[in-house]
Amino acid sequence: MRKRIKPKKGQESVWDYPRPPRLESTPKHLKVMWKGQVLAETNGGFRVLETSHPPVYYFPPSSIRMDVLEQVTGQRSFCEFKGVANYWQTREGQIVLAWSYPEPSSAFQSIQDYLAFYPSRVEACYVDGELALAQEGDFYGGWITKDIVGPFKGGLGTWGW
Repeated sequence: MRKRIKPKKGQESVWDYPRPPRLESTPKHLKVMWKGQVLAETNGGFRVLETSHPPVYYFPPSSIRMDVLEQVTGQRSFCEFKGVANYWQTREGQIVLAWSYPEPSSAFQSIQDYLAFYPSRVEACYVDGELALAQEGDFYGGWITKDIVGPFKGGLGTWGW
């Protein structure tokens, strides 16, 4: 493992995030772009903070253009903290863009049916107008902004952290 980066003023280290993860509401303006259009936009999202991971942002369904998405049949995964996840793909191209928890554990009830987007699979993700970078690794969906420091789990050689 690479050495923890010391956060500067106004930054957070992912190594200060808890395990099990913490869920918190965020007033930040969140936006997801897809094919030149706003796919999701909210100031009423949540973020999940977990040791070694950049924040994952969850959007209320009412803030998402659900006409662009459909639930993937037969694809699910299990998180020991949040429960069973469903996946969401584009109606046209069958590209998986997001996931949700239809029946989350009690600690994560606030994000029931909210969607989290993979920044690596959409055109762009923004936090308060800043373009967020994707967390490395196809499995993870963390959003990296200038106020988050790592090192981050997800890249080659980090599975054993």
